[in-house]
Amino acid sequence: MKDASETLESLLKEKRSFSPPKLFSAAAHVPDLKSYQALHTKALKNPDAFWAEQAKALHWFHPWEKTLVWDAPNAKWFTKGKLNVSYNCLDRHLKTQPHKTAILWEGEPGEVRKLSYQDLYTEVATFAACLQTLGLKKADRVILYMPMIPELAIAMLACSRIGLIHSVIFGGFSAQAIRDRVEDSKAKLIITADGGYRRGKIVELKRNVDQAIQNTSSVEHVIVYQRTKHEIPFHPKKDFWWHELTAKNKNLADALPLDSEDPLFILYTSGTTGKPKGILHTTAGYLLQAHVSTKWVFDLKDDDIYWCTADIGWITGHTYIVYGPLSNGATTLMYEGAPNHPHPGRFWEIIDRHKVSIFYTSPTALRAFIQWGEKIPHEYALSTLRLLGTVGEPINPETWMWYYSVIGKEKCPIVDTWWQTETGSIMISPLPGATPLKPGSATLPLPGIDAEVVDGKGNPVPPNTGGFLVIRNPWPSMLRTIYNDHDRYSEHYWKKFPGMYWTGDEARRDEEGYFWILGRADDVIKVSGHRLGTSEIESSVVSHPSVAECAVVGIPHKIKGECIVAFATLKQGHVPSPEMAQTLINHVAKEIGTIARPEEIRLVPRLPKTRSGKIMRRLLRKIAAKEEIVGDTTTLEDPSIIEELSKSMA
Repeated sequence: MKDASETLESLLKEKRSFSPPKLFSAAAHVPDLKSYQALHTKALKNPDAFWAEQAKALHWFHPWEKTLVWDAPNAKWFTKGKLNVSYNCLDRHLKTQPHKTAILWEGEPGEVRKLSYQDLYTEVATFAACLQTLGLKKADRVILYMPMIPELAIAMLACSRIGLIHSVIFGGFSAQAIRDRVEDSKAKLIITADGGYRRGKIVELKRNVDQAIQNTSSVEHVIVYQRTKHEIPFHPKKDFWWHELTAKNKNLADALPLDSEDPLFILYTSGTTGKPKGILHTTAGYLLQAHVSTKWVFDLKDDDIYWCTADIGWITGHTYIVYGPLSNGATTLMYEGAPNHPHPGRFWEIIDRHKVSIFYTSPTALRAFIQWGEKIPHEYALSTLRLLGTVGEPINPETWMWYYSVIGKEKCPIVDTWWQTETGSIMISPLPGATPLKPGSATLPLPGIDAEVVDGKGNPVPPNTGGFLVIRNPWPSMLRTIYNDHDRYSEHYWKKFPGMYWTGDEARRDEEGYFWILGRADDVIKVSGHRLGTSEIESSVVSHPSVAECAVVGIPHKIKGECIVAFATLKQGHVPSPEMAQTLINHVAKEIGTIARPEEIRLVPRLPKTRSGKIMRRLLRKIAAKEEIVGDTTTLEDPSIIEELSKSMA
């Protein structure tokens, strides 16, 4: 990590602002900035009372005794309260809306399924009873390694129904990644599928599982859902078909009253370059913030069709495909495949076909759409959209403007959300009926979140000064520990700024208190003594009308310490050339200053991304420095890109 005693320099200034549409505000849960400010102030003055009031939105089998017990960095929320996540997502909706669609699913080949709340309840309760027949008990760990199909959500809800701790592994991960997580969690069961579809090809999920559990001792059984129906290895003593288990079962498992602090799930992160961290979230606090943040940020209404495009293998999918929407009784859409299969308009086609009203996706996906050209989305009506959102990384202002004008037709507010696997739920975001929007800014903390930008000593920095983003008070959905490594939890998140949660991100606040995320502290580039955030440099490159996407890295330099190297892709109709690269270098110098001028800009046809759309900057750093690439690259969407980019640097 970079030296926290230094101050990050913030160079990019964005002056545009957009007020919420009046009609949107009039019907919003939080209708204006004054209402937001009142909520936020109330929460800061008495956070325990604020969260106790919010917790009344959940169904409790037994009320809690104390809202928060805080012994930094250890938190216990809603002590001795009893509730169940599955009950809150399913059972309590059966009296009021049993026939409302809970999950609307589209497979990559084109199949469509609709599961009502009654259907989903029956499927979940049945599958939970099947898990009980296999001898699984409360607190046993279960690995879920599945495609984006309803059965993944069913398996999660079934685990939460009977107190099992689930750990979802992204379907793009390798056998080694599965093995690492199995060994750390000592999982007794893996739930998988024969395969899943990705760009028309079958992803061999079951074969990966078989390879992963060789020479592991904890896994007793593997349940296999039949998705692709292609031939796979099957071991009758260990393996069970999902459909055979459920066909034999005649029972419906009751939702067990669980303690507020009972573990709900482990989600492993940062597993491609070192030992994966098992982020542990518990029951009540996580569910509460998933519930209220979904309602506030997406301004959910009864007739909304809500689509979060993330994979459930990531925290975004946990919170904003499954637990947040379902606890609110919403209709949540799931899509199995790639955004450009069988054609690059697939997302827009899905929006029109299913009348999606809320669309939540990543800046990485948006930049790919920009590269493919405006003509594609212009072929679709997109008339049902009323709210747009972004997640996963900072969105540069020009991508924000494209999203606002081309997809939202200048009528849809954009909620640019900042949060982490560790935070469990959205922490900083506009409330769409209340918050004036600034392209590229996550805007203001949600009510109940005490966020600040500080210097290396933990003191707040002046407006428009870069610093370190921290959270100063505990919040319900915060991680409780790193599984099997509480010392690492304390050291990594709480030691740098005692009593405050260190996010690992750099940020600044402007004169109106808006937060601008500048990137990870580890990605800061130190050029001739100046500490520069990669996000601002990338935004300046993308602000040129020829550029679709950019990733910036720092590499060693004999004189400057580090120098800036940028990799950029161009929009359709623009041809890479040395002259174009020089034009972009000059553009950056003009936009944010000569100190941020890249040493080199490489114009490339594409950037190395994981299947989830994350740019793998560590690979770009190695390629730019002409160093050997080591570490796990199996999560790459297309591993051949390494050779392609390496040749570009020759």
